[in-house]
Order: sequence, then structure tokens, then C-alpha cells
Amino acid sequence: MSGEQQRRVTVHGDREVVVEFDPDLTFECVDECTWCCHHGVLLYEQDFFELANHASLSDATVQRKGRDFVKREPKDREEHVDVDGQACYFLREDGLCELHAEHDWKPARCSTFPLEVSVEDGDIHVSVRDKAREHCEGLHVSDRRVIDNLEAFLPEVLWELDDPTTRKEL
Repeated sequence: MSGEQQRRVTVHGDREVVVEFDPDLTFECVDECTWCCHHGVLLYEQDFFELANHASLSDATVQRKGRDFVKREPKDREEHVDVDGQACYFLREDGLCELHAEHDWKPARCSTFPLEVSVEDGDIHVSVRDKAREHCEGLHVSDRRVIDNLEAFLPEVLWELDDPTTRKEL
């Protein structure tokens, strides 16, 4: 995106992000989609400790290359699963997230979806994930402008991390 299309937006009172998407972009989760729940969820340290309040970490998480993730697991159903029949450990049969529905909480990585966070020259940049543009059914279906609701997408924990980049190669 060219420099003149980027804009700085203040979130959480005094923190700035550089937004690299159309300010008219809208997003709202769509019933039955669950595409974002078919992938492993990287847990930041604060998320890991918070998750311990809601679930057994040994049952719900796995470590890969020294990083903690919510497990993907085989589901005994045809709906709300990836092509390999797996989905997030917390994705219920009804297509809702157990953590969000029952505890009104979700990991930071889940909150940012469908956005992607990167760091350039010390600034947090926010764009839309390429895969989300291809698969997410919640883009452009409502009047809920993402730019007006950035605080809901960008948890404050991101500013406490050494590297809040959401795209990690593992």
C-alpha cells in the first residue's frame, strides 16, 4: 500500500498503529463460517496464563519450536472443520468458540482476526491477512467498520510484546 493510503490511528487512548487497509472495510463474524478456527492459535505468554483459568493446558495446548499453541484436533463431524477434519480444540459442534461463548475471553491472536499485525521501524502496522481475503466470509457483510472498532481487534497485550507480529513462520 502506498504511503498516502496509510493512516495513523490511535487506539487504547495513546497507542498508535499504522493502518494499511481501506478505511471503509467492514467485518462481522458470520454464522457457520468458522474458517479462522481451523488453524492453530499461537498463544502469547499472557494468553497462556489466562487460558489456564479456563482449561487444562495439557489437554488444550501443544508446543511447536518452543512456542505454545492451542491444539488443533480431529472432530467427529463434517461441519466446522478444515479439509483434514480438524479444528481448534475450543471450537464447539455448534460453531462457537467455547472460550468466547462461555468465558467472554479469547486469545489475542483470535481477537486480531482477520487482521495481521507487523512491525516496521518500531511502528505496529495493521493490514488484512491475505488468506482472510480469500476465505473469510465476514468481510464486507455489515456496517461495522474495522477502523472504527480497532480496539476490539487489537488487544492491549500487543504493546507489551517484544514482537507482536502475527505471521510467524514455524
